Amino acid sequence: MIIVLKPEASFEHTERLLARITAAGLKALHMPGSERVVLGALGDERVLAELHLEGDPMVESVKPILAPYKLVSRELHPHDTIVRIGEVAIGGPVFQVIAGPCAVESRDQIRNTAMAVKAAGASALRAGAYKPRTSPYGFAGHGPSGLSMLREVGDELGLPIVTEVMDTADLELVAAHADALQIGARNMQNFALLRAVGKVRKPVVLKRGMSAKIEELLLAAEYLLAAGNEQVVLVERGIRTFETATRNTLDLNAIPYIKQRTHLPVLVDPSHGTGVRDLVIPMALAAAACGADGLLVEVHENPAVALSDGAQSLYPAQFEALMAALGPVVRAVGRQM
Repeated sequence: MIIVLKPEASFEHTERLLARITAAGLKALHMPGSERVVLGALGDERVLAELHLEGDPMVESVKPILAPYKLVSRELHPHDTIVRIGEVAIGGPVFQVIAGPCAVESRDQIRNTAMAVKAAGASALRAGAYKPRTSPYGFAGHGPSGLSMLREVGDELGLPIVTEVMDTADLELVAAHADALQIGARNMQNFALLRAVGKVRKPVVLKRGMSAKIEELLLAAEYLLAAGNEQVVLVERGIRTFETATRNTLDLNAIPYIKQRTHLPVLVDPSHGTGVRDLVIPMALAAAACGADGLLVEVHENPAVALSDGAQSLYPAQFEALMAALGPVVRAVGRQM
């Protein structure tokens, strides 16, 4: 439920209401705004009804949260959340681009690619030390040594790093190296992993599952927020449809729809969204135009020899061209690069 207080409600009165909600066994939320203080109460609505808060002289209204995702919803949190990955703010006025190879293959490969994306204007480095592969014979990453290489390069170049965690058993090690933890499409509904990552208090980059509805993505984010982690970035990375011309169908409808319903920032991954190198730049520009907060893009120093996702990875020169092309589009929608 949402409890809207009157403008004259004092801090002390607000604290007493929060204490009453907590004492009833409900989760109390305090969300002061510029004009009104809003309280949230999560739990059994029958218990809340027994508190009769609508009769309190400092309560203006009590109304239900209609969305099934309570903490993620704009009903409870009308203002945009800004997630900080290192010094990089996702969700603010700056359109952010996180770029790098699909996987850490060698120190030279990750360093050369990182240098290229930084020179072109990327604000953070992405790469996988652990890789979920459809085939058991595919390159699945170097694991701990890959994390070390990624961290060394990130520190050397001053780039925060985003890397995937696939298993609760690896969570502590990955969290010790990463600035943000990525939960990939295949793990979007790995609820044990979501709960565990939610307790770590590191920024989370949550990818939409390849067959997931938008509501399922938002409910997956709800697991993270319910566990205590409010630093969550959503990623639209394409969904599986009947179309076979591209690897996935990049659902750009989802961006304005999600932005209307949640306060969390949203990135678009045009690399996985299309699976075709030549389509990455036009779809990246479209993502900027429709309201995304940034991009997650795969770039490799030499995609022709990449151990994974070479067909969808940009060459450094193509990434540089993308960054140049983004400027006019980003400014046209009122943002900055």
